[in-house]
Amino acid sequence: MDKSLKFNLKRPHQLFALGFGTGLAPKAPGTVGTLAALPFIFATMTLPVWFQVSLAVLMTIFGIWVCGKTARDVNVHDHPAIVWDEVVGFYITMIGAAISWQSLIVGFVLFRFFDIAKPGPIRMLDKKLHGGRGIMADDVLAGIFSLICVQALFKTGVLGG
Repeated sequence: MDKSLKFNLKRPHQLFALGFGTGLAPKAPGTVGTLAALPFIFATMTLPVWFQVSLAVLMTIFGIWVCGKTARDVNVHDHPAIVWDEVVGFYITMIGAAISWQSLIVGFVLFRFFDIAKPGPIRMLDKKLHGGRGIMADDVLAGIFSLICVQALFKTGVLGG
């Protein structure tokens, strides 16, 4: 990571875009930043699915703005320190899941797999969209793919009740 870039966590949009500072981790900032979704997951896990989906939509719209603005601030599209997209993607992964350490680990691994491997349509979105929309879109889709897998694995009893 280029340490000469000037991130400033006192700027609210950068605080969020950098996952409350987790994106500044010296190694694997995307993986570390993904963990910043946990407070949102735990805070809403007992709320109705419609609320969780609504929050995910709001977090995505907000993310388009904060990630795009932060990328413009440092003049680097999708800098590794910008991790709000990972926060939202992992949050989406866990929508409607029965939260347990097993489901969190499986969801985390699935989301990181889809986010890093970028199969099919995820890769297409990553290449075709730019700015805040481009930063957010591939992670939102990776979250949706992971959500489908988590629901299938846990609801069918493959990995639990």
